Amino acid sequence: MNELLPLPVLLPLLAAAVKIILGPRHPRLQRTISVAVLAAVLAVAVALLLDADRSGAQVLQMGGWPAPVGITLVADRLSALMLVVSSAVTLCVMVYAIGQGTADRDHLTPLSVFHPTYLLLVAGVADAFLAGDLFNMFVGFEIMLMASYVLITLGGTLPRIRAGTTYIMVALSSSMLFLVAIAVLYAATGTVNLAQLSDRIAALPPGTSLVAELVLLTAFGVKAAVFPLSMWLPDSYPTAPAPVTAVFAGLLTKIGIYGLIRAETLLFPDDRARDLLLVAAMLSMVVGVLGALVQVDVKRLVSFTLVSHVGYMVFGVALQSAAALTATVFYVLHHITVQTTLFLVTGLVERRGGSTSLERLGGLARTAPLVGLLFFVPAMNLGGLPPLPGFLGKLGLFQAGLEDGGPLALTLVATAVVTSLLTLYALVKVWNRAFWRAPAAPGPPSGAGSFSGAAPLYEAVSPAAASRAGGAGPGGADGGEDDPGEGLAHRTARLPAPMVGASMALIALGLSYTIGGGPSWR
Repeated sequence: MNELLPLPVLLPLLAAAVKIILGPRHPRLQRTISVAVLAAVLAVAVALLLDADRSGAQVLQMGGWPAPVGITLVADRLSALMLVVSSAVTLCVMVYAIGQGTADRDHLTPLSVFHPTYLLLVAGVADAFLAGDLFNMFVGFEIMLMASYVLITLGGTLPRIRAGTTYIMVALSSSMLFLVAIAVLYAATGTVNLAQLSDRIAALPPGTSLVAELVLLTAFGVKAAVFPLSMWLPDSYPTAPAPVTAVFAGLLTKIGIYGLIRAETLLFPDDRARDLLLVAAMLSMVVGVLGALVQVDVKRLVSFTLVSHVGYMVFGVALQSAAALTATVFYVLHHITVQTTLFLVTGLVERRGGSTSLERLGGLARTAPLVGLLFFVPAMNLGGLPPLPGFLGKLGLFQAGLEDGGPLALTLVATAVVTSLLTLYALVKVWNRAFWRAPAAPGPPSGAGSFSGAAPLYEAVSPAAASRAGGAGPGGADGGEDDPGEGLAHRTARLPAPMVGASMALIALGLSYTIGGGPSWR
């Protein structure tokens, strides 16, 4: 099966090249290629997972060059499991994006820019998960980040350019730190292969090893949005369209968590950074959930819950016991799915209600009961309501913390319980104000969050359209996001079936962890 290892990276890269050559012509063929390639990647990922579970880790030296010279790809149970879930999520998000783009009569920009760029991002994610050496992991990160730079600024509106600039600067800084850590380890050990590093790092002087560990943890912490390295996230993600925000929130931060798991279990398993990680986990939980409580925009609220729940995963990584790491992996898989789902459903809320501002929403439980149900299930899942997977993952982390028994670990357990309750409170606030109460009176746009992404997908509103709509338009005086203009009426009239179907598929995947999570837990 090791011959399959390059396919999750090569298939999206080749498909992206084909789609760039085709350009905007043959839109149906373009969409078919995207879905078919992502489905093939999912099938390959499932085959790799089954083989890794049955026969052990699969290893391939690209081009026949052995380590440390050659590129090593590895599919063990962790990387293959992450690849399966990420492939399923990216496939559902692509279906959602196709439905949204088709319904909004935008056939040019998504086909010529969004689709190939999205496939490049998928290739980078797969490469990061399958990398058997640090430099190849860095390359995977960079492929993913270069694609994300395009996706986060699509449309060219002022808020997206502003948010994209912040995002790019932070991402470049973390990439430079990652490269510095790789250079330190290579200079000290003569290799960047993870398996060889796990043997050679133990022989390094303690100071050299500690410097490499702290720099590597900082780089991964920025990518995972661990507090205090997370303040860029709530201002960057909400400005992008729903499919882009969803895949960013679901996958990009989890790749940082995956890097933390590899670093702390394989390279530096000596617990030197334990207290630092525990404090960072606690601060992430507290700051994230407090930020969520004061938000009046659904996108920003969910973005702050993302920061908060990264703390749960860092908590498990810091404990490093078998029980804690098992619960962490389970929680990562759960969070990839549920966070992506919430952002996709938020896109449905915006489409049906015309806004993501809680001050302007209301009555959706009556006017759009299906959207209410689609929001309620993942919201309760994220809040940790039993017996949903969010509760099972948190319960596993709580048990691991209690078994550890240290003062910081026990404090983290108490903090995590309170954070879970406050998360539930914040999401119930969204439900009460957006779905349960009477419809809010119409009013003028209320800023960047009100109509973020409300314009036709990935395309800015023209000044003329903005003028006809009575708003400032992109870069106007109010500094708001794309004004919906004349297109809002047809957008709120119906929900495209692919958008609803993709959201339902992700909800089903998330719920399946309750039933099928036993094997992954073991």
